[in-house]
Amino acid sequence: MSSSIKIGCETYTWQMPGEQYKGKLEHIMEICAKAGFAGIEPETSFMHHLEDPVLMQEVLHKYELDLAALVVVEDWLMPDETAEERERADKWIQFMSHFPDAILLLVQMPGEDRKNLRLRQNNLLSCVNAFATRAEEKGIICSYHPNSPEGSIYRTAEDYEILLAGLDEEVIGYCPDVGHMAKGGMDPEEIMRKYRSHINLVHYKDMYADGRWAPTGKGTIDFGGITQYLLDTDYQGWIIMEDECDESISDPDGVTMDDGGYADQVLRPMLS
Repeated sequence: MSSSIKIGCETYTWQMPGEQYKGKLEHIMEICAKAGFAGIEPETSFMHHLEDPVLMQEVLHKYELDLAALVVVEDWLMPDETAEERERADKWIQFMSHFPDAILLLVQMPGEDRKNLRLRQNNLLSCVNAFATRAEEKGIICSYHPNSPEGSIYRTAEDYEILLAGLDEEVIGYCPDVGHMAKGGMDPEEIMRKYRSHINLVHYKDMYADGRWAPTGKGTIDFGGITQYLLDTDYQGWIIMEDECDESISDPDGVTMDDGGYADQVLRPMLS
């Protein structure tokens, strides 16, 4: 019996070279389709003319892709969303009303440091819970994705305890990124087991033992074991592949094709 897990691709790989791929989401979608991915997860800065949901639906249909998720990145530094943050949030909530099966993924822009940590953690929770509450009222599913740069306010196991206790699970889920968890000193599968009930989206990327991002399958992350755990616990959502290796800076298309090959060789046989 085949799994209902589907594998998609994130656009961050094309952010690695700089700004040259902004506004070229159709090209990215073409590469994702050629690599064999079933869906795409764009960050909003890539949307350009495809902010028009009708055009977006047409291009998704052209490349036989689903919109797996849409990534909204904000600072969320204050106890409440700023007027500008709320305006952008509501714009994307409206957009997502045309894609009721997709997930609206919230990500905080990392800061320069971790000063005033608990205040910043509380402010983030207040903002994303409010955002997700408005989205849920429109029938839109949200998830939150913590990251791992030095200035991230949710990057360690202790941080995750605060995060997962503070997210309003009635309106927002949790997207574990296995690479970011490893970078933060955690065992990805252990954390996923601890917070499994919150998970509604999963990100895969690889890391070398020394902490550098690795091409998928070349590092230390046990994707096979993690995928088996998801299967064993009846996970039915998306796995999104997101490669941040140095090779992405010069050849994001080639890296993505390689990721598709890895998915063909290792992941998809497990899901069939």
